[in-house]
Amino acid sequence: MTCAQRLIELLEAHGVDTAFGIPGVHTIELYRALGESRLTHVTPRHEQGAGFMADGYARASGKPAACFIISGPGMTNIATAMGQALADSVPMLVISSVNQRATLGRGQGRLHEMPHQGETLSGVSLFSHTLHDPAALPEVLARAFAVFASARPGPVHIEIPLDVMAAEAPAASLAPARVFPPAPAPDALALAGDWLAAAERPLVLLGGGTAAAPEAARTLVERLDAPAFTTINAKGVLGLDHPLDLGATMSLPAARRLAADADVVLALGTELGETDYDLVFDEGFRLDGRLIRVDIDPQQLGRNQAADLAILAEAGQAMGGLLERLPASAARDGAGRAAAVREALGLAADPELAPYVPLYATLREALPEAIVVGDSTGPVYAGNFLAAMPAPRRWFNAATGFGTLGYGLPAALGAALARPDQPVVALVGDGGLQFVLGELGTARDLGRPVALVIWNNQGYDEIRRYMSMSEVPHLGVDLAAPDFRALAEAYACRHVGATDPASLHAALGRLRDADSPLIIEVDAGAWAASLR
Repeated sequence: MTCAQRLIELLEAHGVDTAFGIPGVHTIELYRALGESRLTHVTPRHEQGAGFMADGYARASGKPAACFIISGPGMTNIATAMGQALADSVPMLVISSVNQRATLGRGQGRLHEMPHQGETLSGVSLFSHTLHDPAALPEVLARAFAVFASARPGPVHIEIPLDVMAAEAPAASLAPARVFPPAPAPDALALAGDWLAAAERPLVLLGGGTAAAPEAARTLVERLDAPAFTTINAKGVLGLDHPLDLGATMSLPAARRLAADADVVLALGTELGETDYDLVFDEGFRLDGRLIRVDIDPQQLGRNQAADLAILAEAGQAMGGLLERLPASAARDGAGRAAAVREALGLAADPELAPYVPLYATLREALPEAIVVGDSTGPVYAGNFLAAMPAPRRWFNAATGFGTLGYGLPAALGAALARPDQPVVALVGDGGLQFVLGELGTARDLGRPVALVIWNNQGYDEIRRYMSMSEVPHLGVDLAAPDFRALAEAYACRHVGATDPASLHAALGRLRDADSPLIIEVDAGAWAASLR
């Protein structure tokens, strides 16, 4: 059995069922092996699309997919998607080719040659490993999946030289080790429990690390009777319209006052980073009370906000341990405190957010169970404040962390593959979509009823507005959008226009009418006019 064949066999043993990639002359051996496997292979139109699809697949399902990528340009193409996954702690296994061992680092001008491919990719991965010996393959894969299961996840890159890929690989065990994440120290839990039990104005910060344990999160905030902020990647953890859930509003004044007034703050699985807590970029989020931080990454425990008690643990185990130590529910008027903040925020009346309130009301009414995947675009920025989800893993986008453009459509396709039982909506702008128009071909190939909602405002409107506020001339932001109806026809996709909430609702109702993508083009100007 060749190393490539052994790789496919081991991936199946580790539970990988989907791979995204574009075949090339340097990955022929991988595809020889793939043709004999049970893995589902999806061909995007660009390697960046492969990475975004794997990202959406992992966020929707909670488990990693693989990407098969050629050396050189394939790796530089996928680097942006890896950067987004690294910033948002999304597991992704990137397998690439690299030139033969005897030629590495010699600068001979060989096909796809990079001076140091692994070093280039190490900056957007948890680790990048060059496999020099086929016998080491099981160990390297075991290392990758141990990280996925027991540490802060992210992309892992394994590059295989061409001669190693075709070389004979020894037999390997197909029984992967069972790996468990770190458990919290009992003494730390006891101290945290004491502080929380004695708190008068507790506050809980729920990050994406809690997405796998929504019941524990909900029980914990109710036991504490504490208002909770749920970050963008934790949206839906407390369920729909929970009275203690203040969403991802931490950048707004009323929310910041609540945070500063809390006497004990419990931060679970959140990096306390800028794109959740400081979207106004003034470093104004402040915690004056005791801070208890729980994170699976020991380095994260010391970043952004200084903790009074730092607990290295997976968030779900920590929440379970705290619940065992906390007394029965105490009345601290958490719902009243949250309601007062909600009223002070006045999100629906905010002139920046108000145009999008009917958008999310329509999505919720028409497709209440949908997974909504967003690009970096105005409606998505607003949705990070406004949208409510019934469960975790239903809302994710590129507006956090790395902040890429072109994410929405391919990530939505990955989510649709991971969760064929759920309707999927990609919410994108006309500017960002033009980064990845070719992935309409992938959408057609997959034949899934994904809704692509295009917010068409003829350019990069968010940057246009920033330029106006900064008194900068509008240069490079006014784009002529393509004829999306003609593109839909060219790619055998359905197309319908929408100008107001009623027409959008009618369009969304057609999603399941056929097994093909549905492009809904919203005229942003007409939408705004309909609300006046």
